[in-house]
Amino acid sequence: MFSARLIKQAGISVLLLIASLLLTACDGMVDDLMPSGGDKRPVVIEGSPGTQVKQLTPTFVLDDTLYVPRDLYNELDTPSDSGAPTSGVVLYFTMWCPICDSHASHMRTYVMPKFPNVKFFLVDYVTGSVANARTAQVDNGYKNIETLADVNQKVFNLYQASMGTTIVVGSVDKIVRMNEDYKDGVKLIETLQVLP
Repeated sequence: MFSARLIKQAGISVLLLIASLLLTACDGMVDDLMPSGGDKRPVVIEGSPGTQVKQLTPTFVLDDTLYVPRDLYNELDTPSDSGAPTSGVVLYFTMWCPICDSHASHMRTYVMPKFPNVKFFLVDYVTGSVANARTAQVDNGYKNIETLADVNQKVFNLYQASMGTTIVVGSVDKIVRMNEDYKDGVKLIETLQVLP
């Protein structure tokens, strides 16, 4: 029979072996374990082409859920639904999950009514087709919010987005004013309030 001491030593040895295997799997990640606190993103040159805040956004064309091609620059240059000049475009990347529903509902109720000269678009980057995006849009109760079908995730990748990423582009200069995850809508409202 094994003694309790041998069993305990064997258990400790197994735990040490597992810990060492896990640590060797993290080879080369020492810097991540001891972060410097410095921002390692490249410096953004204001007005340069790109998708980060203060950069001149590239245009793109995506079909909406009624198969109408929507060009970003055209949306920025044409009047809003109110008939007034469009002051900006908001893109919200959704995957139709409960968190996305919470964000989109909040945006529809508390943000959109305050900014009738801003065009708001949900960007479906998960369903894989215009027809499936339309089904998801209607099934989730958003048929009154324009939805773009990012079938091949080209715009999702362009903006280096993730679920809930919210992009604001100003109409006057086509500059990205916001590119971050939706939180409580405060940053979005602050950004939209200062659009020229």
